[in-house]
Amino acid sequence: MRERNLATAKELADMLKLSVETIWRYTRNSEIPYVQLSNRQYRYDPQEVLRHLGIDQSPEPGGEQAGQPVAGSAATVREARPEYITDRVYTYEDYLKLPDEECYHYEILDGVLVKEPAPYVHHQRVSRRLQRLLEDYFVQRDPEGEVFNAPIDVTLSDANVIQPDLVYVPGRQKEIIKEERIDGAPYLVVEVVSKWTRAKDRVRKRSIYERVGVPHYWVVDPFDEIIEAYALQSGHYILRSSGLDGGEFTHPDFPGFSVELKALWRRPE
Repeated sequence: MRERNLATAKELADMLKLSVETIWRYTRNSEIPYVQLSNRQYRYDPQEVLRHLGIDQSPEPGGEQAGQPVAGSAATVREARPEYITDRVYTYEDYLKLPDEECYHYEILDGVLVKEPAPYVHHQRVSRRLQRLLEDYFVQRDPEGEVFNAPIDVTLSDANVIQPDLVYVPGRQKEIIKEERIDGAPYLVVEVVSKWTRAKDRVRKRSIYERVGVPHYWVVDPFDEIIEAYALQSGHYILRSSGLDGGEFTHPDFPGFSVELKALWRRPE
């Protein structure tokens, strides 16, 4: 039996670049494996957690030894490859030739084609509410800026064609808004997590947005009821703000913007 190197919630959060609140939520809901030392003390095997989340720890060729996650580096964890992802390198030109399927949507992430089913109803409900709040906020502060919702193509490079749930392009960036797509890195990208995109949104997409220089990236999880807002600092994302359960979400870089989380997560009776 191999010796396990157990991590605290803070250490695990740093490894995965998540908030400690998210780790605690996963623990309370038994969504990740853990070892309970006492009534309120928990430890985690990072490799078991990554496998449970469907994330491959294999490094890039010439990188760290396989199976050894490096704290604080999102590039050291990669999603396990779903069956619908092929080894062919896809480009935007290939993307334009894909079939139009009403029940699915496509994205290209670092040349990898991803095909996913449409999101659940509650995902769309939360996305719509947040879009209204963002539109009301920015129309007062940046009348020439625009908030877009999916489906909309955002080309971050020839090998990265993404459909974020929400995108804000300020008026000073309006040249990246083309007739058929947004061509460039928007100021704010919001991904509303669905049941099958959790690892992709938190790891693979975040790594791409960070690399191409998207200043603000928010991950909104309507199932765990948490918002994590990342901001680019010195070329890397830091957790700038977060909101959990039924509290209030605010952001120091967006003064005056607030979200009543209980209302955001609300489901019909």
